[in-house]
Amino acid sequence: MKISLYTFLRNGSRLRYQFEESIRSALPLADEYIIALGPCDDDTRERLVAIGDPKIRIIDTTWNEAMRIGGFVYGQQKMLAQANCSGDWAFYLEADEVLHENDLPAIRAAMETHLGDHRVEALVFDYYHFYGSPEWLAVSSHWYRRAPRIIRNTIRSVAYDGLFFNVLETKHRTRWPRAALANAHIYHYGHVRPPQAMADKRKTISPYWEKAQKPFKGYRKDPAALARFTGTHPAVMHDWFASNPSPPFVPE
Repeated sequence: MKISLYTFLRNGSRLRYQFEESIRSALPLADEYIIALGPCDDDTRERLVAIGDPKIRIIDTTWNEAMRIGGFVYGQQKMLAQANCSGDWAFYLEADEVLHENDLPAIRAAMETHLGDHRVEALVFDYYHFYGSPEWLAVSSHWYRRAPRIIRNTIRSVAYDGLFFNVLETKHRTRWPRAALANAHIYHYGHVRPPQAMADKRKTISPYWEKAQKPFKGYRKDPAALARFTGTHPAVMHDWFASNPSPPFVPE
């Protein structure tokens, strides 16, 4: 069984993505790690090279700056990376999504178990969405509870919005993939950035989504939409937390 990990990235350092932690957390599973790297004006490339793992392959890409509808430019970049995957499974991680070391055996076991069963086209992960600080989980219905992140790499799949997979059945018809559980969590830290980095990120991505997103004005949330996290974080995140301390955050 061959496993391809893949992602896309642009200005990961400046926007404080946890991309090194994400990559390092998944490398033990990977036979190859494909990274579609867009034009950067920071040290993202240098940090990727410094990881020093021969399984990592960087593909330089161009972003279609005229594509300003529904985040489709993100889908394009994701599919460029996936097109270079050669494994039996293609495992996609966003640059702010991290795996826990304790989950790696279960993830590998799920891929091995379903490798020969072609009725299973994807594997679905449960999610921990952290908000404001590593102490708080976003648990309201506005946050997706599960998502496919591993797709069988021999089927025709697309990702229009950069996040989720669609399987092409015919020229004009798509559907969700037939999926089994990965029996593991994705740890999503996209909303744990320092406030200025969060504001910069929202300003940067806003033009690609057809209409401007609301400016980021700080972490504010109804306490009913949050729950305290009582588990452990992936070990690769500990240094990131230390160098990116969260501001005081109390749900309002």
